[in-house]
Amino acid sequence: MNYGHAIENVRVNRMKQTQKIFADAIGITQTYLSQIENGHKKPSTDCLEAIARYVDLPLPILFWNTITEKDVKSDRVEAFRLLKTPIDAVIETFF
Repeated sequence: MNYGHAIENVRVNRMKQTQKIFADAIGITQTYLSQIENGHKKPSTDCLEAIARYVDLPLPILFWNTITEKDVKSDRVEAFRLLKTPIDAVIETFF
């Protein structure tokens, strides 16, 4: 699961904010956010919940955005590839 990529994506593309502004808004340091986005730290559940609240996105949707092909069993990768784009498109229509 790539939490950093999902969080950076929401911060940059949805909120259009710097790490500093985003981190301050969710109550963490910019350094910690940078470490999360770069894959050096995993965010706590409390941090993920704060992010979801701040960006007004249900936590399960945030989790969905963290899933990569590496997280899927090899016999299910093709199904994941087929479903990812349509699911992302449906999510985008709501948020």
